[in-house]
Amino acid sequence: MLTEQQRAALDWQKTGDMMPAIIQHAVSGEVLMMGYMNPEALAVTEQTGRATFYSRSKQRLWTKGESSGHFLQVVSIQPDCDNDTLLLLAHPTGPSCHRGTSSCFSPAASDWGFLYQLESLLAERKHADPASSYTASLYASGTKRIAQKVGEEGVETALAATVHDREELTNEAADLVFHLLVLLQAEDLDLSRVIGRLRERHNR
Repeated sequence: MLTEQQRAALDWQKTGDMMPAIIQHAVSGEVLMMGYMNPEALAVTEQTGRATFYSRSKQRLWTKGESSGHFLQVVSIQPDCDNDTLLLLAHPTGPSCHRGTSSCFSPAASDWGFLYQLESLLAERKHADPASSYTASLYASGTKRIAQKVGEEGVETALAATVHDREELTNEAADLVFHLLVLLQAEDLDLSRVIGRLRERHNR
């Protein structure tokens, strides 16, 4: 998770061996929760891949999800510029808050966060009754039909751009993105994989 250099630079003395740790959703960017880590909690987190904190109320190490099963699977840990706060990117396996919500903070999804929420909703509709929603009926129609819709929306988006109709371009682009997300889900792919491929190309 951390490099040896990053680990050695952590300013535990400044924080009294109790460093704030901010947990952020690895895909949507939503801030899920904040806890405190001592050196032992950080070591356990790195060893197990599950976010572990020091509970000030229980006076012991506490792994998020140890009773609920809603773990935070950590994918990266980064210190801030002062080396006295940690940022963890994680994949939650359920609600992060004890109140049953995705975050311990009030909902404030960014535009990218909304896109993740939409993708999650589309994934849920894959096995829904085709009569229950347009999305479910698309899945029932099969990949070929969904691909045709993507093609149609792509053409309509391009046509709107050629006549410089910004309102229509916005509408058609929204339709295109929606149907593309449905197509990806139909093929058991998600947007994070596409973003990963873009990252690979960007780094070449």
